[in-house]
Amino acid sequence: MSDSPKKYKLDRSAFHARNASEQVNYAKEYKDSSWQERLPIHRYLNSIAYGYDIDNPPRMDKTAFSVRSRE
Repeated sequence: MSDSPKKYKLDRSAFHARNASEQVNYAKEYKDSSWQERLPIHRYLNSIAYGYDIDNPPRMDKTAFSVRSRE
């Protein structure tokens, strides 16, 4: 297993319910980061939001798609 869950741990006590005027602008914090630096954070937050293991993400169901000719 990788160290990703240890590297990015969600601190649930750090978040507060706020209205729009009190909301923190997290975009400023990550604006100067490259997409390569933001990608691991994105992967971790996606795994938390959708409830899958970060080291074993679900595979795409390719049976849901079909190819047709537009003739």
